Amino acid sequence: MSTAGPLSIKRTITVRAVVTPRWKEDAERELSSALAGSDAQLAQLEQEGQQVIDEIRRQSANPLDPRVQEQVESIQQQVAAKRAELEEQKRQVLEQQRQVRELDMEQIVEQGQLESFCQVQVGDNLVEKLQAAVVVRDGVIEAIEGSL
Repeated sequence: MSTAGPLSIKRTITVRAVVTPRWKEDAERELSSALAGSDAQLAQLEQEGQQVIDEIRRQSANPLDPRVQEQVESIQQQVAAKRAELEEQKRQVLEQQRQVRELDMEQIVEQGQLESFCQVQVGDNLVEKLQAAVVVRDGVIEAIEGSL
């Protein structure tokens, strides 16, 4: 068994936020912006898909040619798959929005994660060293949990 000096390891720190009126407003604004972005992506997808289809038909001598129809169907399938993916993302954002609205003031919610390094050495409890969290209220650190 080695008794070498301290070792620096990377770990994840959980960021927890206290729900406040300001936090709710910020979260709502971010989610509304994400919804608007999803709507814009959907509109752009439809427009670009139709432009590609129109271009394929325009460049074809015979738009009713089975090969042209296959190309058009392929584009339509790709657009439909991407549309379904974007609509699922939008549903998830709407669900997050609903959840944010139902949160109680002063409730603590996980907001994200950060990475940091910490020193460990022989005799340290690794589980404790890896379980670190920061609690913030309106962006200001209110508490540090675990060993930093």
